[in-house]
Amino acid sequence: MDSKNHISIKQLKLSADNSDRMRMTCAEYKSAEMQILMHHVYEYKKGLRSLVLHTMNIKERFKTEELLNRKGISYYLQKVGTEKINVFFGNDKCVKIIESFGHQSLNQFTDEEDFILGTMLGYDRMQQCERYLKRKKEQMDNLFQQCSSTGSD
Repeated sequence: MDSKNHISIKQLKLSADNSDRMRMTCAEYKSAEMQILMHHVYEYKKGLRSLVLHTMNIKERFKTEELLNRKGISYYLQKVGTEKINVFFGNDKCVKIIESFGHQSLNQFTDEEDFILGTMLGYDRMQQCERYLKRKKEQMDNLFQQCSSTGSD
């Protein structure tokens, strides 16, 4: 695992009302990225999602971590290039599974990891099955093509 791309999982359980915590002002949440993040947090807290993947500018990292820590939500941050991060947050078990994959980017996920991620994010299961089978078929076709071209030398 590349340590410069792996940031960490945070699990901070705070009191239910969080009244003892200093809150960020509304003005600090006005960027479009933070507004979308707040909506994802709302959906998670209402039980609509078990896991959320939010890609955002790395400049919003501090505000994101402050928000998730204040709300007592587990998360895992992953660098995407030099200016963006993927923020995975939600159920502790889901976040631990994503962290266990240990990859630098989503396109490096195995077919099985891709399937697990899509299912945990709440994507349609049948579409995930179709995607998995398509990826496996492409993998087998590529292997067959490599074997065919090697054998014809």
